[in-house]
Amino acid sequence: MAADPASFRDPAGRVYDVGGRIVRAVARSATADFECAWNNPALKELVSAGYVIDTVDASDAAVDAPEGARLVEHPRLPFISYPYEWSFSLLKRAALHHLDLQISLLEGGVALSDATAYNVQFVGVRPVFIDALSFKPYVEGEYWNGHRQFCEQFLNPLLMQALLGAPHNEWFRGSLEGVPTPMLARLIPPAKRFSFNLWAHVLAPAKAQSSGVVEKAKRAIARPLPKSSYLGLLRQLRAWIATLAPLGVDKTVWRDYADNNSYASDEAKAKERIIADFTRRVSPKQLWDLGCNTGHYAETALANGARSVIGFDADLGALERAFARADERKLDFLPLYQDAANPSPSQGWGGVERKSLADRSNSAEAAIALAFVHHIAIGRNVPLDRFVDWLVALAPTGVVEFVPKNDAMVQRLLALRQDIFADYALETFKALIGRHARVISSETVTASGRALVIYDRR
Repeated sequence: MAADPASFRDPAGRVYDVGGRIVRAVARSATADFECAWNNPALKELVSAGYVIDTVDASDAAVDAPEGARLVEHPRLPFISYPYEWSFSLLKRAALHHLDLQISLLEGGVALSDATAYNVQFVGVRPVFIDALSFKPYVEGEYWNGHRQFCEQFLNPLLMQALLGAPHNEWFRGSLEGVPTPMLARLIPPAKRFSFNLWAHVLAPAKAQSSGVVEKAKRAIARPLPKSSYLGLLRQLRAWIATLAPLGVDKTVWRDYADNNSYASDEAKAKERIIADFTRRVSPKQLWDLGCNTGHYAETALANGARSVIGFDADLGALERAFARADERKLDFLPLYQDAANPSPSQGWGGVERKSLADRSNSAEAAIALAFVHHIAIGRNVPLDRFVDWLVALAPTGVVEFVPKNDAMVQRLLALRQDIFADYALETFKALIGRHARVISSETVTASGRALVIYDRR
């Protein structure tokens, strides 16, 4: 049985999927630190509060683990996402969660051995820390070894958008370890450099890395750091991050689409009725909302039988509003950044460390794709047959909205270009779906001819 391809970096243990059970093998050499940390009351309290993933004995699991390894089990999360798929607010929440966790644990005598963003996952928009082997007994006088990693994977990506208005997503996806501090320092204009926090966490470390004074820094940290100073650093960093806000997300193209669109009130109600009826009939444990915008129809699905919704959109302004909706209304809805014409690939070591979107689609029991097809088929020149192949492969059943050429939104896409889309028509679209699945129904919901098509390939 092979270990999960994302768990190979830590010699202290491996993670296995055993018939749906998530089992971690803790190496014999790491058992003492593991047991000391997990018996600590501070960590137990954080587990009870949902800040840290639960861990129970799994000695009965059939895992081909190294001799002497201790087996423990974690609850299976509904979906694994990556920092490059998170909006600014999700990344900020993950950063604050990590710091809150460190502060609480340090006061209780436990420290974290690293600060990778990949150790945080989300259930809805609620963060949870998932690496049971990152905890170790605190040693009086030690420094925060994870500071550089925290800055590159949490702080620097946040500062890119907070200071420069540049989203972190594409950069982080292309550089899986985050945004290097010297690189960020070169991008910050002189007018924005007058900040103690920026000097302490970006500019001074960048200078140290670039000028070869790292050895001096290593000698400096040989002096003990009092726990009070360690906590002060964490609290100061937390207070700064809590004030950060993204630039530019209030002016994105589709941020206000849910409020300003071409639907009449009765047409919008018809669309909502179809989504509600579909979700009640299917009752999916997990539904994917492609082009989720601000999450209105995700909320409709959750109100009518879907247990959780994973949303995807490429408009960061809309995703910020979707995050706010999920947070304020306590929805089991996780809105993620995703460009459907360039979705998350399989990447990392061996091309398998971080899974592609398609490789994670086995968790989707249903999908909805509303006001979405024309953006890919016409806006991005993806042939209609290839779009249908991709869509139907993601989930066994779904609802997809087809927007015809005479619709105002499609006319906007065609306004400054030649119409080369001869096969873009509803009947062609349904025929293409029919190659892979059964078309259950097709209902026209607007005067322009928008139709909601329900398909099932089960």
